[in-house]
Amino acid sequence: MAGFGEDWLNDGLDVAGFDAGLWVSGVDYIAGWREAREAADRLNRALLGVGFELSAVRAVASTDGDGRGVVRLVGWPGAVDRLAGLLEECAHGDGGAE
Repeated sequence: MAGFGEDWLNDGLDVAGFDAGLWVSGVDYIAGWREAREAADRLNRALLGVGFELSAVRAVASTDGDGRGVVRLVGWPGAVDRLAGLLEECAHGDGGAE
């Protein structure tokens, strides 16, 4: 499953960072972006699986200035707050990281 970020570019969630479009000649951004895209797609499938709408919160693949993959979480505050609550519940349950 690919392409979660592009289909919702006009839904009100600004997915472009302040440095969007500033690329350095000679840096391979594609490899990092592909890795980030796979991770973002996995997270987006998980978000869908627990009932989130990707128009409210989603993972977006990007790269940093050195070409390393970066996954950014973008969303409306209410949806992100709901996600934080879900993660807190998981952390305090049997399957949590603590």
